[in-house]
Amino acid sequence: MSTQTLEHDHVFLGVDHERNERRVWFVIVLTAVMMVVEISAGTIFGSMALVADGWHMSTHASALLISAVAYLYARKEARNPRFTFGTGKLGDLAGFASAIILAMIALLMAWESVLRIVNPVPISFAQAIGVAVIGLAVNLVSAWLLNDDNHHHGRGHHHRHGDHAHADHGDHAHARGTTDNNMRAAYTHVLADALTSVLAIAALSFGSLYGWLWLDPLMGIAGGLIIAQWSWGLMKSSGRVLLDAIADGEELPGEIRKVIETGSDRITDLHVWQVGPGHHAAIVAVATSEPREPAFYKAKLEALYELSHVTVEVTQRQAA
Repeated sequence: MSTQTLEHDHVFLGVDHERNERRVWFVIVLTAVMMVVEISAGTIFGSMALVADGWHMSTHASALLISAVAYLYARKEARNPRFTFGTGKLGDLAGFASAIILAMIALLMAWESVLRIVNPVPISFAQAIGVAVIGLAVNLVSAWLLNDDNHHHGRGHHHRHGDHAHADHGDHAHARGTTDNNMRAAYTHVLADALTSVLAIAALSFGSLYGWLWLDPLMGIAGGLIIAQWSWGLMKSSGRVLLDAIADGEELPGEIRKVIETGSDRITDLHVWQVGPGHHAAIVAVATSEPREPAFYKAKLEALYELSHVTVEVTQRQAA
């Protein structure tokens, strides 16, 4: 077998990578347009509420830009040999960065709300409710665009390059453990903004009816706590991938052992880690009294579609 036949690429991007990239850019454009409209209208009509929400939209667009640039760079550099395991984990790095930004937003929301409780300010209820409703509408559209449950996943195919088991992941791979943390980060940003709008509408509505000025900042604290919880979940999920840790309940290591450990074959060392959404790599050390070529064991692992890159080491041991 020639060297060229054995060579293979390390493109471990998610099956919906390019589609997700387009969706994030579209939401950025939608957000940017809304931002310009609000700032312009606020300036023309002298509405500080509109101007403030417009600038808030700008921070929202900046956070989404992290996800978009990560998708773009990962796709452009997918075959760059400097990335020895591809660029599939770049989305997890972007997701982790976004989680930190979300945590900062939650902290600022809570702090500003505390200041508002201590020093209440007059609220133009009708105007503020109108801004919150417009913001909610934009965020709901954005959330729908970024929610994977609303879109059909394309089918993939399973193939091998030389002696390496390699899988392109489709519907089967999406069955478990294939979260795209970059898309999750973008969706969480939009969802956090939508939650803020919903809480604001509720607080302002009751405030206008009963004069409860304290309800608006109280809702801000509640929203900050919820967003902080989402941020922590995203941080744990993306951080786990960055540290090559296996998620609780991940069944792939056990499945590898079940497939390999037959007869006298025993796994003495096993490393499994995620290299991209729906893609895992594995290093398997096998000790056996009846050694076979590594290709034999890799062929047995082909049924595990989550595995995209496999290295097998075989050591002969004395029969018991």
